[in-house]
Amino acid sequence: MLVVSDSPLKNKILKALEQIRPFLLEDGGDVQLVEITSDSIVRVEFKGACRTCTMSSMTFNAGIEDAILKAAPEVKRVEVVIVKK
Repeated sequence: MLVVSDSPLKNKILKALEQIRPFLLEDGGDVQLVEITSDSIVRVEFKGACRTCTMSSMTFNAGIEDAILKAAPEVKRVEVVIVKK
């Protein structure tokens, strides 16, 4: 996995996630940036209640994906992944 340490793209994505985070936290959930690939695909992971919420696909499409793509139009795609520890 490749997470760009400090780049303008990463900063845009993190800022977009910070804007949506209060809504997720309100329901006991969260989201974390996992990876930015070399071909501009962003991978995020749901945390907390978002992992099992039946509305998570709507939250992703209408909230997280939309916020990231608006903040960073150079991103080709946003995906949700499950990180196994």
